[in-house]
Amino acid sequence: MDDKRILTCAITGAAPVGKDKQVPVTPKEIAESAIGAAKAGAAVVHIHVRHPETGAGSMEFKYYKEVVDRIRDDGVDVLINLTTGSGARFAFDKDNPAVAAPGTVMKTARERVQHVVALKPDICSLDFNVMWMGTTAMINTPEILTDMAREIRAAGVMPELEVFDTGDIKFARDLISKGVLEGPGFFQIVLGVGYGAASSVESMLYMKSLLPPDAKWAAFGISRFEFPMLAHAFLIGGHLRVGFEDNRYLAKGVPAPTNAALVEKGKQIVELLGGELATPKEARAILGLS
Repeated sequence: MDDKRILTCAITGAAPVGKDKQVPVTPKEIAESAIGAAKAGAAVVHIHVRHPETGAGSMEFKYYKEVVDRIRDDGVDVLINLTTGSGARFAFDKDNPAVAAPGTVMKTARERVQHVVALKPDICSLDFNVMWMGTTAMINTPEILTDMAREIRAAGVMPELEVFDTGDIKFARDLISKGVLEGPGFFQIVLGVGYGAASSVESMLYMKSLLPPDAKWAAFGISRFEFPMLAHAFLIGGHLRVGFEDNRYLAKGVPAPTNAALVEKGKQIVELLGGELATPKEARAILGLS
């Protein structure tokens, strides 16, 4: 399977929808978009949920359950990857920085993984970043991340270790060395977000060089770097990701109508470079999932 690449489609994310009406919001829309992405060639669908009325990011269990139930009831073969990234955002009050301002959402480890423990997806993300994103800070404390990692492992779910900069990799490797996480791990290199690692060939190569030997890994770039970084990740042996969470355009000035369209373009790039997308069955074998 040396030329087989796992393609993940990140369906919706939690960023404001704005005028991008193609971004799925309701559980039904998110599930249908995930099913469409799977049929287009994605082996994995990465799921956030949103408030159906406002479109804002949500952590409501009932929305996760509805999305997962709809995907499973459809019968489409795809690996489900649920986010645990929500619940680590801190907005500082300008006049009193010690006080949390509106927009702060800080949750306990149990609150952040409760949907994973209950729904038992194939994979869930585990974000290691402490960084600025816009005017808010993402704060994943060592204690909370350690507790989340233990709960995820006890639930029998594979964590996708999302690393946004070099220090994130060091912390993930520390948890592996301590036996909190099972090594060598499955890493997702995130490029171009906030003040994290840049979307560049050099950044990807350097971060890859810091991973544990034999680790499985994927990488992606956001916005206009989505497809250039997909091509580079393929060429140096990594797995891949596209989706509305990261980018909403097929080309400059050309909005993507669906997540499936982004998957189809990613598939075309891989095939032009001489590769092939892994099926869900092949993805399970590559990742060591039963």
